[in-house]
Amino acid sequence: MEDPSKEPVLQVQGLNVYYESFHAVRDVSLEVMPGEIFGLLGPNGAGKTSTLSAVEGLLKPESGHISIAGYDIKDKPLYARASMGVQLQATSFQPELFVGEIIRLYAGIYGVDMPQDKLDGILSDIKMEGAVAKRFGQLSGGQQQRVSLIIAMIHNPRLVLLDEPTSGLDPQSRRKLWEKMESMRDSNHGILLTTHSMEEAESVCDRVGIMDHGQIITIDSPQALIETNRNNPEVISASRKGKITLEDVFIGLTGRTIRS
Repeated sequence: MEDPSKEPVLQVQGLNVYYESFHAVRDVSLEVMPGEIFGLLGPNGAGKTSTLSAVEGLLKPESGHISIAGYDIKDKPLYARASMGVQLQATSFQPELFVGEIIRLYAGIYGVDMPQDKLDGILSDIKMEGAVAKRFGQLSGGQQQRVSLIIAMIHNPRLVLLDEPTSGLDPQSRRKLWEKMESMRDSNHGILLTTHSMEEAESVCDRVGIMDHGQIITIDSPQALIETNRNNPEVISASRKGKITLEDVFIGLTGRTIRS
């Protein structure tokens, strides 16, 4: 029997997505392993959202293969989706609901027992002791994102998709979410992270894939990409401080043009 810890929790092969005649995702292939944070980076319109939507089962690709925790998303969509947790950039929980109500609601949907001591422990783990009786609308942006991450993880999925989870957060809240991501990785979850923050990708990602014009143009660890492209004239030109960073590599490979 294969060791599940050696098999990808997400495998995407030859993915193609069209919107009528527009080819949004072009033959994209990538893998996310257990215990790995994989960053999917790219300018606006690069194809990241379409790729994630295909993985989530929200759109049907023209061609390609997607498997989650070994389940083909076409043949066994319920098993595949049950093995995945999703946190979006913006949360949409009812603002008047109490935090405890929201967590218990989603626990019930997933068939997860949520006695009071377990609920208290979950909130304590994210430094939100005493928030069980707070209304969601009263929470700060960082606290709302932490609750959203609880919901994404409540059924202990093997794959977690995080779509710009720290966008707009203050440095303290951002660091707290980074720590939670790293804790999830240490618990052998596979994480697919999209972010526009190159600092974030360089800090927490084990590997990153850079997309542009619907294609993956490179995949490697942040440090390896920096070393490989250190002498690239376009990357050197993008550097503002003399020290090459992942952001310099990103701009050198994808260009300086602002995308709409």
